[in-house]
Amino acid sequence: MATVEFRVGARAHIVVDSDVCRSCTTKACVSACPANLFAPTSDGGILFNYEQCFECGTCYMVCNSEGAIEWTYPDGGQGVVFRHG
Repeated sequence: MATVEFRVGARAHIVVDSDVCRSCTTKACVSACPANLFAPTSDGGILFNYEQCFECGTCYMVCNSEGAIEWTYPDGGQGVVFRHG
């Protein structure tokens, strides 16, 4: 994380529909996200914080509930910036 910068945009590039998530039995996004940004809620939904997202798409790939995750790229100039050296 020390070599990563996040330019947080005002618009969330990933939107999670907790109503759809409530019927999910695996909650695969919670364990698959390398940044640990998904958290189950007490009512069976999912809370997602996009601010430190690596934009890897893992959550979108492992989600088995159609319509639960809407994934787009952040607006230009926003999102994760990987620094070298």
